[in-house]
Amino acid sequence: MAITAKYCQKELEEYGGCVVSHPESWQEKCLDLKLKVAKCTSSHPVIRKIRTECAGEFSAFESCLRENPSSAEACRPHLTRFIACVEAVDLSGIANAAPQPT
Repeated sequence: MAITAKYCQKELEEYGGCVVSHPESWQEKCLDLKLKVAKCTSSHPVIRKIRTECAGEFSAFESCLRENPSSAEACRPHLTRFIACVEAVDLSGIANAAPQPT
């Protein structure tokens, strides 16, 4: 998450603000902002590696959020597993790489 924030802070802040402003309907209201975050994150090699290696954990977290739209707290175990996966990814050799064009 810190890596995403480092490279996509503006997009994350806009998306987060939208989610907070629309707790009951953030899936629909914030879709465009979610796509902007996805586009930003897809261009950095570190984030791409994390997305590849932790895709299952992230997918489970997203599914949980969709199934529990008014109770993100219910998805804490999924988020914990995703964070553990991210922390286990070997980033040696690419941590200082520049973003790649998409």
